[in-house]
This record gives sequence, structure tokens and C-alpha cells, in this order.
Amino acid sequence: MMRQKKTISLSIPCYNEEGNVTKLTENIIKLFDSQLPQYNYFIQFIDNHSTDNTRALLRELCGKYSQVRVIFNARNFPKTSGYYGLIQSEGDCTISIPSDFQVPLDTIPKMIEKWEMGAKIVCLVKSESKERKSMWGIRQLFYAMSNKFSDTEILRNFTGSGLYDRKFLDICRQINDPVVSFMNIISTCGFGIVTLPYIHVRRGSGKSKHHLWSLIDLAITRYTNASTIGLRFATVFGAIISFFCIIIGIVYLVLKLLFWDMFPAGTAPLLIGVFFIGSLQLFFIGLLGEYVIKANVRLMNRPLVVEDERINFDIGDSKGHNSNV
Repeated sequence: MMRQKKTISLSIPCYNEEGNVTKLTENIIKLFDSQLPQYNYFIQFIDNHSTDNTRALLRELCGKYSQVRVIFNARNFPKTSGYYGLIQSEGDCTISIPSDFQVPLDTIPKMIEKWEMGAKIVCLVKSESKERKSMWGIRQLFYAMSNKFSDTEILRNFTGSGLYDRKFLDICRQINDPVVSFMNIISTCGFGIVTLPYIHVRRGSGKSKHHLWSLIDLAITRYTNASTIGLRFATVFGAIISFFCIIIGIVYLVLKLLFWDMFPAGTAPLLIGVFFIGSLQLFFIGLLGEYVIKANVRLMNRPLVVEDERINFDIGDSKGHNSNV
């Protein structure tokens, strides 16, 4: 009896990638046909409401290749679109890669090999990057601080690309969290993590959609989902500062009473103290506000993504040959 082929899905988020999606699809098909013919596969794009020619190109690809599938979002969902596409995938495992060629495609056979050896989660981690050294340094500082103040370990230089077994994705599908952090789910769901280093290369075409504020927003989401240390630190630090302020106040009062004419207290210490305490209060109120915002979003329980259209999800052909659907 012939053994049934395993099915591998590729989940690829995209936004304004008209210069990459066609070439990426053709290269993936060539890769599976030449190196991985023993597997069935789907190539699933989730388009985050592109405004260029990406959508038209994806429709052409779906018409040309039956194994290409597309989810079109009704609008842009920058924080959750990639994760939503991942949990909508089918197959024995799913590989998540970006659409900009910054993750080399030769990592796909390597991830599958580790999966066949028993790994449930294979995370691609950057061993080096072609991005600016300043940005690389900022990322390393973020990972170091995250691991220092987080309740769970954050995988260094991991951006979400990797291979995920169906058992792990079934767990993800049971998590109903509109403020989801995929990195934190990986760290807390119990499966052993296998890492695979790679060199993060430059984009194939177009410009990066990640600007400084989006990276800061992502860092805040990861931190508030993974740690309560900040709030605890605020409580302890506030108590310590209050104690010292009381001691300093008593000392100033005693010195002023003993040396009334010789000890001018002045306004400088008062102003410094007020501004110092005020800045700390603003910082910790902002931190508390981030947690309140996350709680509010969870209470509203909005969907991760609102879909506009799906294409080729009702077609079961995943063998990798051309099909005029």
C-alpha cells in the first residue's frame, strides 16, 4: 500500500509586494518540484489590503496554479494579519516566511528535515543581518531587556518565520486573544523549540513596511503580553522613593529648625524633586495605560482580521503542477 504524501502549507503575509509575489511563487514551486517532490503543498498568501498591483498579481497566480491560495483582508491589520494567516493554514505543518525574500528559500528543506526528525517548532533566527548596524544594535538591546524583564524567555533574533507542526497550530487556534503575541505563545505553549540560523538578506524588491514607530509598537505589545515586572517594579520603586522623600523631608525640617538663619532650604531641591517624581509618575502611568489598553481590546473581543475574499480554498489539488482553474 502506497504511503500517503504529507502536506506542507506555506503561509506568506504580504502588503504592497507587487515586485516579489510572482517570482517568490515560481521559485517555491521550482524548489518543491526539484528538491521536495515527496510532499504535497499549498502556497497561501494573506494580503493585508495592498494598494498597488499585488492583488491583481495574486489573482493571476491563483488562476495559473491551483496550489496557490489567497486571503484578501477587508482592510489593513498590521499586527494580526500574519498570525491569522498562519492559523488558517492546512496540512501536517505550516511554514511561515515573508514575501520579500529576506528569508532565503533554501531554509525550507532544512526546516522540513528537522521537522521529520521530530521537531514541532523550528524557529528561524538571524545569525547576522544585512540591515543597518544601528538597527541591528537596537534589536539586540531590545532582546536583552525583554529577557531581563520578561516572565518568559524571548527567543533572540526571531521574527516569526519558521515551521510549525499541526499539533502546535491546533493549540494556537484554541487561543482567543485579539491582542495576540505569537512570540509569547511559542515561549509558553510547552513544545521544545529547535532553532535554525540564517543570514537575513536585503529585500528582493520594494521598501520595508516596518518603520520605527511600528517596531516600537510591536516591542510594547510583546513586553506587556509577556511581563508584569514593570508594574511590580513601579510599586516597589515608588515605595522606596516615598520612604527616602519622607527621610529627606524630616532632615530638611530638623536642619531648618536648628539653623533657621544659617540654612536656606532654597527652591532648587524642591523643583528637582518635583520634576523627578513627576517624570516617574508619567512613565509608570503610561506603562499602566498600556496594560489597560490591552485589557480594553480583549474585552471588546474584535476579530483578528476581517476577510474580504478567499480564492482557491475549495480546491484540493496541492501537488504543485500548473492548473488552469
